[in-house]
Amino acid sequence: MTTTLLRSRAAAYGCLALSMSLVGSYVALSRPLAAAMPVFLLAWLRFGIGAVAMLRWLRKPATEAPLSAHTRTLIFLESFLGNFLFTLCMVYGVSLSSAVSAGVIMSAIPATIALMSRLFLKERIGPRTRAAVACGVLGIGLLALTRGGAAAAAAAGATATSMLLGDLLLFGAVLCEASYAVIGKRLTAVLGPKRISAVINLWGFTLMTPFGLYSASRFDFQSVTPGIWLLLLFYGLAASVWTVWLWMTGLKSVPASQAGVFTVMLPISAALVGILVLGEPLSATQLLAFAIALAGLLLATLPGRRQSRPGAGR
Repeated sequence: MTTTLLRSRAAAYGCLALSMSLVGSYVALSRPLAAAMPVFLLAWLRFGIGAVAMLRWLRKPATEAPLSAHTRTLIFLESFLGNFLFTLCMVYGVSLSSAVSAGVIMSAIPATIALMSRLFLKERIGPRTRAAVACGVLGIGLLALTRGGAAAAAAAGATATSMLLGDLLLFGAVLCEASYAVIGKRLTAVLGPKRISAVINLWGFTLMTPFGLYSASRFDFQSVTPGIWLLLLFYGLAASVWTVWLWMTGLKSVPASQAGVFTVMLPISAALVGILVLGEPLSATQLLAFAIALAGLLLATLPGRRQSRPGAGR
């Protein structure tokens, strides 16, 4: 691999890692937001903030080819699964469970993306990527043994039924995120990262508007503290603008199955925010699980002795 290609690939890795770290942070921070306002209103405001921030990105570049019916369908599915359904499943799931539980369940994202990229993109999944995915699966097992998130949720007064529902919703978010990665890989072949970010956010805003308007008509906005408004602003910008642009930028240069390994940063950052900001417990087993996940990340990203052509799996 040439020095230029190495730098390009390293920049793509950095974008993917930072994107998932930001996702993990707002997954955890969505818990106090969901406690302060209805989930539909929260999601609608998130998309609204993103729409205002990305108005200039909606303009079609002169070099962009007309969108085919197939591409338009992919854009809608990218927004419906990756924005609309993911937001609902994630916010409701974390509100019923905990940030650490979200970290446990969302550690399944790398394996799910690898499987979907094999099925739908026909990507070759090499030994190093498989080993990296296995590290993520092992991390899930270790975290599940501790169930630190269950203890935190129980302390917050959650029932076993609500925790189970929350966990199921979080697993739904895993499937949505994996679909988002696979469809996004297709879209990066025909659209730029900024244009993808703006268009799918606009679709998300459109889908959420009826529910958001209804929730807004019944909500007392004066009950929201300045701190929650600031947190909402960060959530809107991070979820709709920064993370999507960073992910699509990195995905242009990296196979979806390999990019999926970077989603281990999501549960790690979600759990760390839950521990450091929300006061959830941390055990030695959880620390070991995070170390294994990071080892998998290194397996997937360090250059090997022989480099395959760009776009091929390891």
